[in-house]
Amino acid sequence: MIRRSARPGRCGKRIRRPGAFLVTGALVVASLGAAGPAADARPGRPATAGPGLTAARADDGAFISHVTHLDERMLDLTVDSPAMRGSMAVRVILPRHWKELPQRTFPVLYLLQGAADDYTSWTRETDIEKLADPSDVLVVMPEGGRAGFYSDWWDYGRPTAPRWETFHTEELRQLMERAFRAGGMRALAGLSEGGLGALNYAARHPGDYRFAGSLSGIVDISDPVMQLAIALTCLRENLDPVRLWGRPDEQRTIWDAHNPSRMVDRLARTWVYLYAATGQPGGLEPEFNAGASLLEQPLTSSTYKLGQELRRAGGMVTLDLMQPGTHSWPYWKRELHTMWPSVLYALGASKDGTVQKR
Repeated sequence: MIRRSARPGRCGKRIRRPGAFLVTGALVVASLGAAGPAADARPGRPATAGPGLTAARADDGAFISHVTHLDERMLDLTVDSPAMRGSMAVRVILPRHWKELPQRTFPVLYLLQGAADDYTSWTRETDIEKLADPSDVLVVMPEGGRAGFYSDWWDYGRPTAPRWETFHTEELRQLMERAFRAGGMRALAGLSEGGLGALNYAARHPGDYRFAGSLSGIVDISDPVMQLAIALTCLRENLDPVRLWGRPDEQRTIWDAHNPSRMVDRLARTWVYLYAATGQPGGLEPEFNAGASLLEQPLTSSTYKLGQELRRAGGMVTLDLMQPGTHSWPYWKRELHTMWPSVLYALGASKDGTVQKR
């Protein structure tokens, strides 16, 4: 097992190169994402327009049209998004002292979902609420689509394409700053497809994010197996996969511009946290899932390679590899806890979540 580092700039010890894995057709038949329960449908107070929240506007006119209070610190937002040409859902966990310190800004963590899931997945499958409870960190969990791939879609050059990247990195960021007092200390973390999104957003917007965490993420989309898995994920949702980034051979520039492994120099400016397991059962699954095992197996090698390239480029990287585990929520929940101190440190917060001056 590769040990994780506790501070940026310190590399893990006892590195063991992952071996090659046998990838069968079952990998791409399963396609990306992990099966889970239906969306979290928590009871909440009727939608209300919180003071100052719905008055905020992004530069392109995006605004928060509804706010539903799920509990004292957790809200569900409906964002009217020009980039997405419709309404998008976002779940927010407020910092512990958000109400008590109305003049203060707070660091923010964006948690990105995997494919075939939705914005409720992190609170449905993990204890992120409890983990963030002592924290003065704003946690934002936006809708990412069942096969959105955290990109402004090429869509044959049509202007009506979904623009997930614009929604997340421009509209939502501006709304969090103007309505929720999000500050300039930002972190990203995602799983599976969301890991790809976290790394891509950090690379494509250098300097905007201090930390990017990928849990079982796709880190090299030049891999033909990953390309097939991406195509099948789109087809599963009745989407034309060519609309995403075009064809890998014909629109190679677009593919490279959304491939973390082709943007090492840009990622080297961010603290990168990389996790992938071996695909072998690790005892946390309620029962063995062959598809989840096969989905995880090919990720370790590409994740290790990216980590080594980032280190050679002088980047700050933490690698957590070679633990038994499958492409499933029990392992991502465990890794969220392992990663959490690094997130807090990158955002300038102490172990109890109190924001420090950095």
